[in-house]
Amino acid sequence: MKAVFLDYATLGPDLDVSALRTLLPELEVYDVTEKEQFEERIRDATFILTNKARLTDELLRTHPKLRFIGLTATGTDNVDLAAAKRQGVAVCNIRGYCTQSIAEHVFGCLLNLTHRLRCYDAAVRAGDWQRADDFCLLSFPIRELTAMTLGIVGYGELGKGVAGIAQAFGMKVIISARPGTDRVAEGRVSFDELLQRSDVISLHCPLTEATAGLFTHAEFKTMKSSAILINTARGGLVDSAALTAALASGEIAAAAIDVLPQEPPVDGNPLLDYEGNNLIITPHIAWGTDIARQGAVNELVANVAAFLKGEERCRVV
Repeated sequence: MKAVFLDYATLGPDLDVSALRTLLPELEVYDVTEKEQFEERIRDATFILTNKARLTDELLRTHPKLRFIGLTATGTDNVDLAAAKRQGVAVCNIRGYCTQSIAEHVFGCLLNLTHRLRCYDAAVRAGDWQRADDFCLLSFPIRELTAMTLGIVGYGELGKGVAGIAQAFGMKVIISARPGTDRVAEGRVSFDELLQRSDVISLHCPLTEATAGLFTHAEFKTMKSSAILINTARGGLVDSAALTAALASGEIAAAAIDVLPQEPPVDGNPLLDYEGNNLIITPHIAWGTDIARQGAVNELVANVAAFLKGEERCRVV
């Protein structure tokens, strides 16, 4: 059974894939696969393993031997799931492998922004502390998390992990109803209410038709002027131009963005040109601790092993 891993380099270096090779002895591992290389590499493959490679209807229809697509991510927007179902191809994602990594990143960014660490570091390097009259420098207001409400959009494994840490910090947590629905389940609030009440909004929902462009000019106008937006989910959830304008005008206080609609952003993005100190941009690394990356491989191994035994595990198709 031919198996190919199309974009192994996206998982980073120094991971143990020996268990995967034991399950799939004919596995061919490629660090990167360009679009023009797809056809040759997946020809006659039974298993395709990938993180971000786009698997279209046309590709799936023209490879009848394909039986399994194993993703090393939770998101499935790079696979045509309807086409996979028509072709009888199993698709499995991975879940829960990077919860701690994501949650730590969210609060690393949040504490940086609320405690103004970047501003104070710059002030010290500029000599402001050295010239101060008192023992401490309090040029920038510092906000305490216990006085803040965290709104979570997307209350799966990741959202719950972030909520748990927020509660440990003494924050009040509110959960949004599913975007795109008018139904508000017990224990949740409407999306509009979440926008109005939250001091911090953290995104953990998938990119779907209902969530694409979830945050635009209208949403930023509804949010508190003191609010902070954190996106570690999918770049397409947020209109980058609208966020840039909201940050520049003070419509919201700050943002931490780990994902962009295009990755890498080779065609540019308004946020990349923004120079204010109320924005943190990181290159899609919230999930990327060494433990989480190895966890992704281990979850993939478990999904492949289950499929070979005729069992269903983490199946989305």
